[in-house]
Amino acid sequence: MSTSLEPLWLSMELAALVATLLLFIGMPVAYWLAFTPWRGKFLLEAVVALPLVLPPTVLGFYALLAMGPSGPLGKIWVLVFGHGLAFTFAGLVIASMFYSLPFAVQPLMISFENIDAKLLNASAVLGADASRTFRSVILPLSRPAIITALVLCFAHTLGEFGVVLMVGGNLPGVTRTASIAIYDQVQSLDYRAANRTALTLLILSFTVLSIVYAVNRRARSRAWMPWTTS
Repeated sequence: MSTSLEPLWLSMELAALVATLLLFIGMPVAYWLAFTPWRGKFLLEAVVALPLVLPPTVLGFYALLAMGPSGPLGKIWVLVFGHGLAFTFAGLVIASMFYSLPFAVQPLMISFENIDAKLLNASAVLGADASRTFRSVILPLSRPAIITALVLCFAHTLGEFGVVLMVGGNLPGVTRTASIAIYDQVQSLDYRAANRTALTLLILSFTVLSIVYAVNRRARSRAWMPWTTS
């Protein structure tokens, strides 16, 4: 692989892995937040949304402390795998999952909350348990939200800088992502290379966001179709 393309491919690998993991982690969290009657759920909602307002360097700093040799995650990782977690690709994945968590949970939670309760009640009357109702009713109706969550997590992780810099540093082939490469290229006054990398990220980000809007527009059109044809 070309050295110039290596940071971009590493960023895409990181973003794809984080988006996939967050879909499986965020779905049960979103389901619980959408349907639990617990009044204190706003506390968990605030924790999930915290990365939206917290500076990435702050999140990266505390993630670095947790993954360090004296941190809880770092100690567990050393016991299990025999090496440290900080400044590794695995460390980037874990930190990025915290950083992009709200982009997975919030679209899914909103979709779950907007499902017609009559459909859920009908499923229960027909004898379906919660698990079957989730698979047969909730998931099919939430397909646009699932795609949105995947794409937003991918795009958000693809361009992250602060968390990556704090947790992963700048190790070529290991933690040197595209955003770090742009920073290095600007620092070395190689604006042509920085422009190429930045333009690639711009095109990728525009493409994935276009997918989100196209999917949501199509879903809204289908929802209104019965009314327009009646």
